[in-house]
Amino acid sequence: MRQDQVEPDQHRSARVCAGAGEAASGPVLFDAVLLDRDGTLIEDVPYNGDPEKVRPVPGARAALDRLRAAGLRLAVVTNQSGLARGLFTEERMRAVHARVEQLLGRFDAWLVCPHDDGDGCGCRKPAPGLVHAAARKLGTVPARCVLVGDIGRDMTAALAAGATGILVPTPVTRPQEVAAAPQVAPDLPAAVAEILRRQAAVDPATWRPADSGPARRAGTVLVVRADSAGDVLVTGPGIRAVAAAAERVVLLCGPRGRAAAELLPGVDEIIEHRLPWIDPAPDPVDPADMTALTARLAAVGADEAVVFTSFHQSPLPLALLLRLAGVRRVSAISDEYPGSLLDVRHRVPAGVPEPERALSLAAAAGFPLADHDGPALRLRPAQAPGPQVGAPGYVVLHPGSAAQARGCPPELAVRIARALTAAGHRVVVTGDPGERELTAWVAGDVAVDLGGRTSLAGLAATVAGAGAVVVGNTGPAHLAAAHGVPVVSLFAPTVPFGQWGPWRVPTVRLGDAEAPCRDTRAARCPVPGHPCLSGVEPGQVLDALRLLGVTPPVRPAPPVAGRDSGVPAGVSIGGSSR
Repeated sequence: MRQDQVEPDQHRSARVCAGAGEAASGPVLFDAVLLDRDGTLIEDVPYNGDPEKVRPVPGARAALDRLRAAGLRLAVVTNQSGLARGLFTEERMRAVHARVEQLLGRFDAWLVCPHDDGDGCGCRKPAPGLVHAAARKLGTVPARCVLVGDIGRDMTAALAAGATGILVPTPVTRPQEVAAAPQVAPDLPAAVAEILRRQAAVDPATWRPADSGPARRAGTVLVVRADSAGDVLVTGPGIRAVAAAAERVVLLCGPRGRAAAELLPGVDEIIEHRLPWIDPAPDPVDPADMTALTARLAAVGADEAVVFTSFHQSPLPLALLLRLAGVRRVSAISDEYPGSLLDVRHRVPAGVPEPERALSLAAAAGFPLADHDGPALRLRPAQAPGPQVGAPGYVVLHPGSAAQARGCPPELAVRIARALTAAGHRVVVTGDPGERELTAWVAGDVAVDLGGRTSLAGLAATVAGAGAVVVGNTGPAHLAAAHGVPVVSLFAPTVPFGQWGPWRVPTVRLGDAEAPCRDTRAARCPVPGHPCLSGVEPGQVLDALRLLGVTPPVRPAPPVAGRDSGVPAGVSIGGSSR
């Protein structure tokens, strides 16, 4: 039976995939899994140089064998400051590693930092050096690696390299490290199961019957993402997957996402229409407006539709209009019973990164990414940035956001701009037309003010020339990810970082992940004083840039009074000094 003939309520894709232990057949999320040693693979014995004390964590061998069977390469990335302190020799450490392999099987690479915290090396976690070295050793890039570890240092190193991080807490893991982690698993076997689930979820072979033959071709496909610019940008990989098999792709978006839609590769035509069940400030439902929209959708002549939504939205109102418009096949993510409104009713667990969520729906609908493509965010070629920004390498500071709760407190943004300038960075302040007063205040006489002076395409060009972007959880963070520009993420925890943080790009997260606004989805800060971000110090932003390898191009000015040079909140050190 063909996929499009399956009863709507029977076609449910939230099961554990039968192929989750097999190598994916097309573009994949991950090539390699990097694992911390002590506390993650084996019990944490401080400064252990004795092979007889090696004890694997429960289920480690079976979990690692699942990864090997799936074709993933494995490496250990471990801080071993006991070498620097003379507590054991390199020979004894190698004996420990030999015992680990005897019990857990061979690893493709071992990457060890032999330094202590005061040595200033670039390899000791939370620095990303070990992650970069492991990726090179395994013949891949950090964005295609997952790092599994048990403390905040591991997660910070993963994010700073642009890799995926999964935290497996132990008794030494601090609560704030758990709160800040992009993803948390209760143990190593659960982390491995999630890696394989995520890998399989974006592979159309998972959803296509084994005897169905090659991937199908499609005619005109209507894709939908009716949200803000950032939402449209993170849906880009899913839309490209549809475009790889479709003759024509028409994107239905709202007014807030139109400019972002124009930046996406693979889109042939755009329909702009405000949807009252999606818009955050909706007008009353107008029957005449809905009739006009239905007629416009019918005029597209789409053979099928793929409705992309966020986790809190329902695709069913639009699915009804699509049926009335004569669209024969409709795919969407829906927890609610869809009746006959959907042909492909997909399910996605909570917390999945938005680009992955979109890719998994495209895969369930039968649309793989092209073989030459990958799951990163991408944009159409950027225009050249304006001459006022100067040579590439500046730092973009974007203090505002369409949702006030996700912007940087203005007073903090002013202090950050001055600290960056004093440290020798060239700073460009950006913002929407409605934020001109804010950007003028933040830029003052120390930075270039582009507030309201660029289109979204112009902002994308400005971001493309930056050495880094300092920004909250808002559209320019995703523009940066699309251009591979490192991000210092001033991330308000109103939504999960693992779901909405910058995607597959070097990132340092700053801010209080345990703030009372956590998971409220609030558009305006529900707590006086914006405590999730107001505690960030400009010195932490400077330290984050250094961690990302972004250095000032000019000689720094004298130090700014009161500068805090402490470790960034996103670089918190766990209970162990491994």
